[in-house]
Amino acid sequence: MNRLKGKTAIVTGATAGIGYKTTELLAEQGVHLVVTGRREERLEEIKEKLESEYEVKVQTAAFDIRDADACRSFVESLTANIDLLVNNAGLAKGTDPVYDAEFDDWNTMIDTNVKGLLYLSRLIIPQMKERNTGHIINVGSTAGHESYAGGVVYTATKHAVKAITESTKKDLHGTEVRVSMVSPGLVETEFSEVRFKGDKEKAAEVYKGMKPLVAQDIAEIIVFVANRPAHVNIMDTIIYPTAQSSATMVHRDV
Repeated sequence: MNRLKGKTAIVTGATAGIGYKTTELLAEQGVHLVVTGRREERLEEIKEKLESEYEVKVQTAAFDIRDADACRSFVESLTANIDLLVNNAGLAKGTDPVYDAEFDDWNTMIDTNVKGLLYLSRLIIPQMKERNTGHIINVGSTAGHESYAGGVVYTATKHAVKAITESTKKDLHGTEVRVSMVSPGLVETEFSEVRFKGDKEKAAEVYKGMKPLVAQDIAEIIVFVANRPAHVNIMDTIIYPTAQSSATMVHRDV
């Protein structure tokens, strides 16, 4: 059953990977979209593609989610009520130990993964609360459930996303606004290339000898979570590829 048709969703970090696939699957369900990211040209390509293939309206907004003023201006520019906010924008930078990491990497992860998510949630939730309807879906990570060496700040940010999700649900207790999280393990997207600062060979090693998840897998789960009946709130889903059993346990055929 399609319970999403005609609704309007914001998807952050929509230019690639999980964000892009989520926009595509939501458009298939007849959801009107507001897609955000930093690559304006890519956003316009997405708008053209989705509007030509599906009977939906697509609005684009190119800005850096780390900029609180830009987030505020974006929300003030919206012309439709938002039924679904998918806080997908996020990244990892580096795998250095805590005693050797770069401050700039830490700031980028904290500002994007935590503060950016909070900014948009803070600005969108009031209209949902006023209408007593809506859904926030935060894209977390299995790193929000298990810390590992070399991921001190990335795992901290994803633990923060878990805490934010749980606290937001409690803040909205007694309303009809739903709050959820999706927590993927190894997903082959641009994620590792960003983490290793453009080193494609190093990024490829992450997935060597195993079949990782792909963006489509997670997008399907996001849409499934969003499409539950209004009285059903899925708080979290933890998704590993079959070859992965924890952050550090990955079976490889090599």
